Amino acid sequence: MSLEVNGILFPQEPRAGQCLRTFLRELGHFGVKKGCDAGDCGACTVLLDGEPVHSCLIPAFRADGRTVTTIEGLGSDHGAHPMQQAFLDAQGFQCGFCTAGMILTCASLNQAQRTDLGTALKGNICRCTGYRAIEDAILGKTNVEERVEPGAAFGRSLPAPAGPEIVRGQARYTFDTQVDGLLHIKLLRSPHAHARIVAIDKSDALRVPGVHAVLTHEDAPSILISTARHEKDWMDPEDTRILDDVVRFIGQKVAAVVAESEAAAEEACRRIKVDYEILPALIDPEQAMAPGAPIIHPDRTTDNRVADARRNLVAETHGEYGDVAAALATSAVTYEATFHSHRVQHAALETHGGLAWLDDDGVLNVRTSTQVPFLTRRALSDIFELPMDKVRVFCERVGGGFGGKQEMFVEDILALAALRTGRPVKLELTREEQFIATSTRHPMRVNIKAGADADGKLTALQLDVLSNTGAYGNHAGPVMFHALSESIAVYNCPNKRVDGFAVYTNTVPSGAFRGYGLPQTLIAVEAAIDELARQLGISPYDMRRRNIVKPGDPMLSPPPSEFHDVLYGSYGLDQCLDLVERAMQADGSPPDLSPEWLIGDGVALTMIDTVPPAGHFADATIALNNDGGFDLTVGTAEFGNGTSTVHRQIAATTLATTVDRIRLRQSDTVHGGHDTGAYGSAGTFVAGKATHEAAMQLATELKAAAAGAWLCDAASCLLDDEAVVSGVRRMSFAELAKLARERGQPFAAHGNSGGTPRSVGFNVQGFRVAVNKGTGELRILRSVQAADAGIVANPMQCRGQVEGGVAQALGAALYEEMVIDADGRVTNPKFRDYHLPSFADVPRTEVFFAETSDTIGPLGAKSMSESPYNPVAAALGNAIADATGIRFTAPPFKPDRLFPALYEKFRS
Repeated sequence: MSLEVNGILFPQEPRAGQCLRTFLRELGHFGVKKGCDAGDCGACTVLLDGEPVHSCLIPAFRADGRTVTTIEGLGSDHGAHPMQQAFLDAQGFQCGFCTAGMILTCASLNQAQRTDLGTALKGNICRCTGYRAIEDAILGKTNVEERVEPGAAFGRSLPAPAGPEIVRGQARYTFDTQVDGLLHIKLLRSPHAHARIVAIDKSDALRVPGVHAVLTHEDAPSILISTARHEKDWMDPEDTRILDDVVRFIGQKVAAVVAESEAAAEEACRRIKVDYEILPALIDPEQAMAPGAPIIHPDRTTDNRVADARRNLVAETHGEYGDVAAALATSAVTYEATFHSHRVQHAALETHGGLAWLDDDGVLNVRTSTQVPFLTRRALSDIFELPMDKVRVFCERVGGGFGGKQEMFVEDILALAALRTGRPVKLELTREEQFIATSTRHPMRVNIKAGADADGKLTALQLDVLSNTGAYGNHAGPVMFHALSESIAVYNCPNKRVDGFAVYTNTVPSGAFRGYGLPQTLIAVEAAIDELARQLGISPYDMRRRNIVKPGDPMLSPPPSEFHDVLYGSYGLDQCLDLVERAMQADGSPPDLSPEWLIGDGVALTMIDTVPPAGHFADATIALNNDGGFDLTVGTAEFGNGTSTVHRQIAATTLATTVDRIRLRQSDTVHGGHDTGAYGSAGTFVAGKATHEAAMQLATELKAAAAGAWLCDAASCLLDDEAVVSGVRRMSFAELAKLARERGQPFAAHGNSGGTPRSVGFNVQGFRVAVNKGTGELRILRSVQAADAGIVANPMQCRGQVEGGVAQALGAALYEEMVIDADGRVTNPKFRDYHLPSFADVPRTEVFFAETSDTIGPLGAKSMSESPYNPVAAALGNAIADATGIRFTAPPFKPDRLFPALYEKFRS
């Protein structure tokens, strides 16, 4: 066989049955990515004789005698391909995992295909961007500012530092490396929702050639942990073991096989014999908390931070301000309804996985796809009783996260296998494993009661929430508390009550997901505001204006919090409401639709605390280099959240230089310091503050050094254009670096942020929709979101975060749904049956920013990554209700869900 890849002939023969994707990666073409292995996502796209194909579907031998082009071969020695450059100019990527495949498809389009991008791009999925920036790239639009003057980077639309590597396929994700002597891990998973393992027979599995170990609960530490990673361990229950003798959901890991190849490991998994004692399974949370129900974790107590194991309650909360019942009885108008949210998968295109090995110094190294490398290191140190300096956890670039990688699903098994075998090991979850064995958004039943007086002032708000945490309690309590907090704290109301229950069931665990519980409750709260406004004849915008909190108002939700550090660092909610209302009322072409279509508008708002409570810590170090540039070291991970860009902008602005002079190192515990992690809206607000503090301290040192050389007052010195100046005197950073060498004392500074006090961010979403009363089809005619992000660090990038959040939330609101049958089995564990939004599914969203400056955040900025997701389903539900006069209370709003009620109301 002769295979030509990027103009080079390769004589290697593929293995029997090997697909082209794995063959190309074994040849070192890491730009060819694995996203689904089913031809659904397009991350593995290559050009075969100039035509785009999904290489995971092409047998490698089919490429014999043909020409293959991967992203690495698209450009030339003289520069990038025009489409690669177009993606750079438009910044048509965020995490970048899909970008290689997307660029190859786009580069192959002819003029006719460019007129119908929805069809042309249907085979390539992007989970991050919302597709607008990708369309801009195809249309040749430039969104970046190529260069700005020194000290003026903050607030400008500067490109991501990894952009050139991303578009050329050179950015390295978790598995984009070659390791000698690598062993492969495959996991045997439970076929039962609830069972006790009576016996495991490994003997046949160990006889498979190439198998090195079969690890079960007998081989793993018995310590109880949580897969959730928080700075404070008390936030999550200790209810999980690395490998357990009781399985509590279909898909839970039972054994790990370590072998020379994936094929050998898979064969060994098939040969493991497990004797199970089947236990009663609970799929429905209402039944799980009913008296007399079987107990899922009978040996857990409050010492394990489980609220009441006898009732299958991992957490609960109750509280009241005023007297809600009395207020409802005397209100001019009231509203009561029950809403249900569903399971949604994060669907990051890079699945969970990692590599682990012991180096010559005996240090356990774990290279993994994570949002929390430092917290994962701490957990591995505790579990395996290793000193912290004997554990290194790091990530390079991460292919999407959305909260799902704020967990430890693979690193513990990787560590166990590496320590047991002494060999480097690899574990990469399949797409099906990602669905059945990681985590989802918490499904919730939300009952709301609300009342208002005749003037439209709220008199009562009551939420009763039942959250299905699944088989384990990772994030159960914090998600429930968050869901009950800002959703009603954003409204002034004298009488508020909450009751919350997080319940174990024998289903796939829930966990952290973008928005962290708020989308589930907002759909109910914002519906209630609209319904009260409708009864009173008040516009939805005015109803909100009469009731939203304003600076000086307490942000209250019962029960009282022990944390009192949330402040109005900036306030732009009023501006956001105005911006969305004006945009929705702006003149536009009326839709060309038949009378069968019903038109309606909807709005919803959200407030979010910019950082989790109880401390979220970040360290940063910056040092002056010999060439007058700077080395900046931070702990935050980059997975499309854009913090890598913002860190450099903060440092460059503070030090009066340009971003190209800031060299960034990040997300590696070997660099020292600590970082709680890139989650909880903390990337810019917390880690960015650490960078700002370090840069300011270094600026002070540089001015002091120049003043000492000039024998003048440091107060007379300032930084300007990559130098310290005082009057007519000027000392460049390169000269200062020379001075440091002569003194033998480098210029370096450290910054730290503890995540307190916290600020609040605001978002308002508006939709105009058309609903076909005869079919249930729904079309989005207009999408508008306004956001208060303080001073926007990077307008282009922040706009992309908003668009991506809206797109992801629309997927969940319209069609994404993990379906679990009566036995607890996920029935649609692949993209083809799950329906992620593609280019044709996502409308363009108009994005506006309030003009505010946060007094707490770095250089006036605050968070804006997860909050755009939160109001989307609520606004869409309000728009559908406005169009149809029917309140639908359970997304996703699929046509078959809408049709029965529409038929009942509108049938002739």
